Amino acid sequence: MVIPLFDRHQAATYLGVKPNTLATWHSTKRYRIPYIKVGRLVKYRVSDLDAFLQQRTIGGANA
Repeated sequence: MVIPLFDRHQAATYLGVKPNTLATWHSTKRYRIPYIKVGRLVKYRVSDLDAFLQQRTIGGANA
């Protein structure tokens, strides 16, 4: 089973923010989005990004 992984640019695009914003969130711990270190690279699971968006959702059916 292959788990899709996004690099920082792909994850930022998915979330609708700039890569530098995602890097800032990571370094300041403003939002603790889980990530995977592959050498020097930071990778994000799509499922973790979806969970982050779900947690940040206000209103709707899950309110």
